[in-house]
Amino acid sequence: MNALQYHVDTHWLNEHLGDKNIRVADCRFKLGSPEEGRIQYEQSHIPGAVYFDLEKDLSGTVGEHGGRHPLPETSQFKEKLQNAGIDNETTIVVYDGKEGAFASRMWWLLQYVGHEKVYILNGGFEAWQKSGYPIEKSVPHYQETNYTINENNDMMASYEEVKDIALEGKGIAVLVDSRESRRYLGIEEPIDRIPGHIPTAINKPWMEGLENGFFKPRDEQEQRFQDLDPDQPIIVYCGSGVTATPNYIAFKEAGFKNVRLYAGSYSDWVSYQENPVSKSE
Repeated sequence: MNALQYHVDTHWLNEHLGDKNIRVADCRFKLGSPEEGRIQYEQSHIPGAVYFDLEKDLSGTVGEHGGRHPLPETSQFKEKLQNAGIDNETTIVVYDGKEGAFASRMWWLLQYVGHEKVYILNGGFEAWQKSGYPIEKSVPHYQETNYTINENNDMMASYEEVKDIALEGKGIAVLVDSRESRRYLGIEEPIDRIPGHIPTAINKPWMEGLENGFFKPRDEQEQRFQDLDPDQPIIVYCGSGVTATPNYIAFKEAGFKNVRLYAGSYSDWVSYQENPVSKSE
């Protein structure tokens, strides 16, 4: 594997499942039913997999600002990694049901804390089951490790920077709203305070980068973003910083050099009462 590879297939994982330096992370989750992912994990999972909960492990405490899924404290995330027997040299394969978004959130977080050897299982748990590979119910326990955090702040865009772009026209980055078009256009908003999108943002729905749980190949990702310059900085956001992460990966796979995540995303933006929103393209 090389640094430009973002995912592995079920065959590769099955071949390497017994490697001592491989750790598998189960990130299954269902928005609106926060216990379902853990229940699924306890019923069956890939052998040796450790469960990472979107809201308990991959997000921090919700406050007035910061969005519905703020990033976890790095000390909290570090402790979880150490308890899972993960150190800085571990190769990590992350998966969810097949959505791609929850696994991508953990992929992004691991990259953010400086972990390069992390890959998404293409097709998720569904593809693993369809391949006929083994599953288990037993919860593994690993010897605690020491993990060193090396934050890569170049992967993140701040609220202040997004505000400068949206309201002042400052900066050269393009804001990319990763939500489905009906939410972007303000036709419907099932979760956040007010419908619409951050001013100046364009819409590239994240689910268009996957097909049946599999990330589309590079040439198709390039086609999705052909109206944008790969040398231009990109800032992706969604509702709460989760479903923007597959788009982050898709942009990187398409050859975009400067891609960052606005982690608080739209839910953070509208937590400031004075911020305007747009409701058309």
